[in-house]
Amino acid sequence: MDLREHSDASDVAGSGTDWDQRMTQDVERLCRELGTVASKLLITPFTLVYYSYQCAVSTGWMGPLSIIGYFVVGSLLNRLLMGPIIPKLVQQEKLEGDFRFKHVEIRVNAEAAAFARAGSVEHTRTSKRLQQLISAQKELMTQELWLSLGTNTFDYLGGSLSYMIIAIPIFAGVYNEMSSAALSELISKNAFVSIYLVNCFSQIIDLSSSLCDVAGYTHRIAELDEAMNGILKGTVDEAEQRCEEQQFDDAALMLDALTITAPGSDRTLVRNLTLHVRKGSNLLITGETGSGKSSILRVMAGLWNPKRGQVCVFTPFGPRGVLFLPQKPFLSDGSLREQVIYPLNEVYPNSGHVDDDRILRSLDMSGLTCLLSRTGGLDNKVDWKWSEILSPGEMQRLAFSRLFYLEPKYAVLDEASSALSEDTEVELYTRCRQLGMTLISVGHRHSLRKFHDLELKLGPDGHWDLSRVMRQ
Repeated sequence: MDLREHSDASDVAGSGTDWDQRMTQDVERLCRELGTVASKLLITPFTLVYYSYQCAVSTGWMGPLSIIGYFVVGSLLNRLLMGPIIPKLVQQEKLEGDFRFKHVEIRVNAEAAAFARAGSVEHTRTSKRLQQLISAQKELMTQELWLSLGTNTFDYLGGSLSYMIIAIPIFAGVYNEMSSAALSELISKNAFVSIYLVNCFSQIIDLSSSLCDVAGYTHRIAELDEAMNGILKGTVDEAEQRCEEQQFDDAALMLDALTITAPGSDRTLVRNLTLHVRKGSNLLITGETGSGKSSILRVMAGLWNPKRGQVCVFTPFGPRGVLFLPQKPFLSDGSLREQVIYPLNEVYPNSGHVDDDRILRSLDMSGLTCLLSRTGGLDNKVDWKWSEILSPGEMQRLAFSRLFYLEPKYAVLDEASSALSEDTEVELYTRCRQLGMTLISVGHRHSLRKFHDLELKLGPDGHWDLSRVMRQ
């Protein structure tokens, strides 16, 4: 499953790249560049006002006006040179993120790629991304070269302009009555004032490169902030208000006229689905691959937005409310105890006392007491990655251990037992029923039907059928 399917903001961060690292770097660079630019922009205006006055006293107002006019022309030229750099910088950052993500993808799936003998294929694809990154970097360097030439040319011509400002009144005969010594002193003073004023304007022009970087980083961070705000706000407040008006005492979730399409696609997966998930009424979702089974769960959890309709959540998501178990569970780092009680310590620090007896009982119920000897105890730190050492079946058993320990009111199981035998699956589902959980399951096996009261069968073109399960 591509991680990029789970976040609308991931394209902003570089098409689902090692997202946090990239955005942290962008924020750090933005702050550094802003510090450099801000310090100069805060000091330079006062210096410009003072030396513009001194230059006017020495050369008349023609001197500072000429320099200001020169600065305006230089600024317009630099604006033209800066234009292509900003989008190119954004593209280069995105391609760099894509290249990094490809390395992460290969590292995570190295074993599967090795079994498939896909080394040459992945090498070709990685090289292609590298070439795209290098090409974009070359184009960016070319654009920055022209900008650098423009700023340096402005600096050199600015020095010549300061002498022209001094030369004009001299050759015009304004200072004919002055002695050579006095004229020499005046030229020296005027040269210093004019050159310093030109230098102040040149420093502003020289900020063009930094301003391009700031604009590029700001563009990426602003897009991320806008996307995240849209995810956080969206229509949640309005939906919650409407849901409160339709509160049901025994309902955990309500899907009202729900139409679902995959992000970036017009293909309808589910059309006009209305469904109440009530306490004690277990729901089984079935259908062919790609019919939208997991998509319904994503919309339930708020990972996807429906095309039409609304989702009302009456029971909070979390360890004590509605708990999701995916087909491939996430195993974080930490001890065996931390794996079983996850995520109580991190996300729910006030969740109460951790009961060792319940942990051991949960491991026994899922058939994983052998992990105690493999790890050396509940609290012994391991030097391996859980997802690499455990088999797919053991990973799913460990996820059920979490379920048995947390004992949520509602358990959403997205093919959570697909890697287990039917006998083991029956045993684990029986435990869930004994613990009083209301189940919402996605699965293909016929053996799951006896644990559920309703079956939602998804068909082609968004069609669906809801019926009671007839047990034999």
